[in-house]
Amino acid sequence: MLWPPPRAGKLRERAGESLLYRVAGPEAHQKRARIHGTPGPRWFGPDRPVRLVHADASMYVGGLAALLLQSLHPLAMAAVAAHSGFQGDPWGRLQRTSTFLAVTTFGTAEDAGRAVARVRGVHARIHGRTRAGEPYRASDPHLLTWVHIAETECFLKAYQRYGRRPLDPAGEDGYVADMAQVARYLGAESPPETHAELRARLAGYRPELRATRESREAARYLISHPPLPAPARLPYVFLAAAAVELLPPWARAALDPPRTTRLMLPLARPGGRAITAAVRWATSSLPPPQPARREER
Repeated sequence: MLWPPPRAGKLRERAGESLLYRVAGPEAHQKRARIHGTPGPRWFGPDRPVRLVHADASMYVGGLAALLLQSLHPLAMAAVAAHSGFQGDPWGRLQRTSTFLAVTTFGTAEDAGRAVARVRGVHARIHGRTRAGEPYRASDPHLLTWVHIAETECFLKAYQRYGRRPLDPAGEDGYVADMAQVARYLGAESPPETHAELRARLAGYRPELRATRESREAARYLISHPPLPAPARLPYVFLAAAAVELLPPWARAALDPPRTTRLMLPLARPGGRAITAAVRWATSSLPPPQPARREER
């Protein structure tokens, strides 16, 4: 008897391609070839913790948790609500974010620098006022630092909980330092270099954080109404519960997730392990990235 059965192999291939399409877009394979196959120096060598964390399936949990946590800064949430189109074009926003992370983590230094320059150009054009009249600028170093430390904390925490090979304390510090390098290029102010500094900076932002109408609407959209096909909705319930459970208790209380998600929290960790295992199973069927063709440069 063949194992795995041919039908299971085809199912895994379809699942892997569907995930890749959702996360990276219709040109996913070309992007992978460019990012991984273009020769040249990289910002991070193959032994750096950031490469280990960002290649892991736990990023699906950490990424959703990061969006939820970031939304609790009223100025950051106002900028996202007014300018990102996360509800009108959620997959486009996800694909742009995932591509940026992939290019800066795995791509050439030249491509990573260009990606940072594009993002800084976008940030320079985003400004406005909240409903309460508070002014915001996406290029504000203080706001950029909040977005950076929230995602660094969530990516690292998700990896330590669901990753294939959790980091030791030196590896945790190394990951924070790797992320700080990218944050400095983006314009963040003195990003933390160690895990202890990261926790201290998060605590320092706590007085600025609160739920707003926009943040609660964003949370309910991301948790309960994602634009997914029917077969993906049940797995997403467990992914969402794992992401919400990853948040600190005060953040969960502030966002007031739907009752169904709160009821799922006791199952969040086994569900998160099952989801990350399923993502690894599906993506292991993807062919390795091919070297980029000369005309793609």
